[in-house]
Amino acid sequence: MNMNPSSDQANLDNLKALEGRRVLVALTGGIACYKICTLVSKLVQNGADVRVMMTQSATQFVGETTFQSLSGHRVMTSLWDSAENPDAEHIGLARWCDLAIMAPASANSIAKLVHGMADNFVSTVMLAVPASTPILIAPAMNADMWENPATQRNMKLLDELYPNVQLSGPEEGWQACRAKGFGRMSEPEMILAKTVEIFD
Repeated sequence: MNMNPSSDQANLDNLKALEGRRVLVALTGGIACYKICTLVSKLVQNGADVRVMMTQSATQFVGETTFQSLSGHRVMTSLWDSAENPDAEHIGLARWCDLAIMAPASANSIAKLVHGMADNFVSTVMLAVPASTPILIAPAMNADMWENPATQRNMKLLDELYPNVQLSGPEEGWQACRAKGFGRMSEPEMILAKTVEIFD
């Protein structure tokens, strides 16, 4: 797992690498959800086929309709949504994507991935992503949550268990808790640059 956030804006000069790529974007609960609108829009504008899935917590920050409009596809939020293909929806999406992006990735969602928990649509799909498919995770949480020994242990386990995972961030900066600290999600441009780097 690449622990270094990508700051190489030169990657954005090769946006053609996104054309025809199938990208699954998973949003978990966090104020940074609104920033993912920019990411999804940029991916689509540069030729990627983007599908979006959200936890119920994520829908409290940005509505499903927004991402449906940006991606051009129905947004998945529940294991009980009607399937568009003969496979179980979570298995179909996991096999469909060339890259899965979890952003913002909460401490809870990272813990679920590390410990193999599948109690909502997003965690179930992420657990089913093949080991050969790259996963890009953009952590986003309060500085104290990021520095918590449990979170740091989970990040080490993530590195050990998922060689196909790369990180974008987190960064240091102003947070929703009205304080500066480490744990802020990478900006959409940084996540986009990392995505291009993975495909290039």
